[in-house]
Formats: sequence, C-alpha cells, structure tokens
Amino acid sequence: MTFRLSVLDLAPIADGETVSSSIAASVALARRAEERGYERVWYAEHHNMPRIASSATSVLIAHVGAHTSTIRLGAGGVMLPNHAPLTIAEQFGTLEAMYPGRIDLGLGRAPGSDQNTMYALRRDPRSSERFPEDVLELQAYLAGESRVPGVQAVPGRGSHVPLFILGSSMFGAHLAAQLGLPYAFASHFAPQALESAVEAYRREFLPSAQLDAPYVIAGVNVVAADTAAEARENHEKVRRSLAVNLFGNGQDLSDLEADVLLRRGAATHVDSMLTYTALGTPAEVGAYLRAFAERVGADELITAHQAPSVEARLRSVELAAEAVAEVVA
Repeated sequence: MTFRLSVLDLAPIADGETVSSSIAASVALARRAEERGYERVWYAEHHNMPRIASSATSVLIAHVGAHTSTIRLGAGGVMLPNHAPLTIAEQFGTLEAMYPGRIDLGLGRAPGSDQNTMYALRRDPRSSERFPEDVLELQAYLAGESRVPGVQAVPGRGSHVPLFILGSSMFGAHLAAQLGLPYAFASHFAPQALESAVEAYRREFLPSAQLDAPYVIAGVNVVAADTAAEARENHEKVRRSLAVNLFGNGQDLSDLEADVLLRRGAATHVDSMLTYTALGTPAEVGAYLRAFAERVGADELITAHQAPSVEARLRSVELAAEAVAEVVA
C-alpha cells in the first residue's frame, strides 16, 4: 500500500525556549520535511496555551512559506467558528497569491480554547452550529461566487484554495462526505471514533468540483529515534510533558512530580491520547505506519512528531521519512 506522508507542527514552546526560538524551530522542521519528501506541513490554531505558538496560524504559514520552496503549507486547522468566513478567505487568498499552488485550508468547528478564551475572542458560543453554512460561505468566496451580494474576497476571489474538513467525531465525517471534501481525522489525540468515522465518510461521499473520490488523512504520533532505548526515553518525556500541560495547573513540575501526576490518574488520559503512536527505530516506525495506514484505509498520514527537543523532533522527521520510503518500496 502506498500513502503520502505529512507533518502536523504544533510549534511547541519547550522548556528553555522562547516564542522566537519555537518559530525558528518550525522553519527548520518545514525545511527538513521538504528535503525529505513530505507532502505538506500543517499548523493548528490554539489559543491561551502557554506551550503552543501557532495561534496566529496564517501569519506562521506566511513566515514558513518564505523559507521553503515546494512543500505544501496550511492550517490543520483554522477553527472557523472563531472567525468570519470572509476574513479567512482573505487571509488564505493572500497566502495563495504569495505561494501559488502550495496552500491548504483545513477547517475545524471546535473553539481551540477554553470558555474564558472564547469570551476574549468575542466568539458566540452558538457559532459552531453555523459551521456547515460558514464552510459553504467560505468556499464560495474562494471560488469567486460570493453568497453575500456585493461582497468579494480580495485577495481570495477565484483562488480555489483547497478545503479540508477536520474532525474527531462523526459530525466531520458526515459533513466532509456531503460536501465532497477531503477528511482529516485527529486520531493523534482523539482516537476513539477513527475507524467508524472513516468508514462513514467513504460510504457517504459525494463527488464535488474539488474532489471526485474520498480522500482520508489520519493523524498519528511518531517518536522515531536511532535506537529503541532513545525512542522510549523520548516517549516517557512526552508523557510527562502532556501530564503537566493537561493536569499541572500551569505549574512547572519536575520529572518526579510529573510521574506522580501520571500515577494518580493522568496516565489514563495521556495514554489514551497517544493510542496511535509509532514508537522506536526506523524499522519499527515504518512497519507501524504502514500497518496503521492499511488498517484505517488512509490515503495520507499526518505525523505529529512528539519529542522533548528540537533536535529530537527533526531527527524523528528524518527517520520516519526514511522508514516509510523503505517500507513502501
């Protein structure tokens, strides 16, 4: 089975890093992914998260685009209920004008934030209910067929930036199938409904102007290293980091304190999030990714490289690409 390989970059701000160094690391990661033949790099919109630097998603894409030349770049995704469709059409139309043929627009309906942050974003709590209509309005702007009389997206009109529906539930699967759009499932952190959602999407898919057959992208964590011992060590560091980020109440905790969190129940949630993780040497990672793609029926895997340092993350990107190339060959 052949499948495409891509990267999801959360622009993590690791211990000792600044936002500036995190953004520089994202540039380095995109360049490495481009060198190694990855299809695309996506960035996710999150807000009020001290460890993630991708909140201004379109700005980050513009910066990375200036330091790369061929790899596709996009949002994985923009949380559309936080924005007016016209604004997103203008932003991504601008990006497409800057980097023709390289821009993707993945759309999600989650807030990407907590209740207080939703208030700070001036987000209507009911706006997610309009998600299907907002997707159609955005799609029309990008096609130059505005649904709002007298209003066009400039830039954006006629750019036909490809849309992707993101999700971790059946809702996204049904909508992507109904609209004839590619479907990306967030199985790298929400694995529960993966197989049933993909099955429903393929069964219900209706061809569209953008896509004539179903196209599935599945998220998967990757912790690849030169040795199995190093991969396991990195994985444990990732588990601790997730436990602290999710249950540490904003505190900087030691490894021992993080281990206490894991033992007191955090491990259940953390390990559930990491259900789909390719862990180990290149051979082990390559075998896992191929089996995962076959099991899910994925046309593309988007890999979240979970590592405690920039160097380890870049090395994981390299090794996963090499492993998949060998396995697929």
